[in-house]
Parts: sequence; structure tokens; C-alpha cells
Amino acid sequence: MKPFLVYNVMRLVLFLACLLVVAGIWSLVTDEVPLLWAAVVALLLSGVSSWFLLARQREAAALWIQQRADRSRAAFEANRKEPGEED
Repeated sequence: MKPFLVYNVMRLVLFLACLLVVAGIWSLVTDEVPLLWAAVVALLLSGVSSWFLLARQREAAALWIQQRADRSRAAFEANRKEPGEED
């Protein structure tokens, strides 16, 4: 669970950093910062940035998820009854 958690925490931190930067720049340009639009812009920026900056963490999380799915599938196959087999 650690790679999955690390990746998601890093995405959240990246989004919050982008939100602070966008809101800061927006406040320099205008007197009022619409938080909804600042959040939308920050979401887009953090999404594009994470594609490049968090590639290694995303791959580690994907590998962890794949390994967990493989273990679950193997356990399911081991417990599955053959067709026509009774209790």
C-alpha cells in the first residue's frame, strides 16, 4: 500500500502547491481570486505536471496494484470449484 499512498499524497501536495501559485499570481493581477477557477486551473496544471514529475511513483503504484490483482486472481482460481464438482 505504500507506493499507492506515496503517489496519492504527492499528487495532493502538487495540487496544493499549484493552487497556492495560481491563487498568488491571480491575486497579483486582480483584487479578487475566484477559488473555483483557481482550483480548476491548479487541477489542470498539477495533472500535466504530475505526468512528468511523478512518473516513477506512478509506475511503482501501478506495479503494486498489478501484483495485488495477480495475487487475488491466483487465490480466486485456487478456491474456484471445477464445473460439475459438488460440495
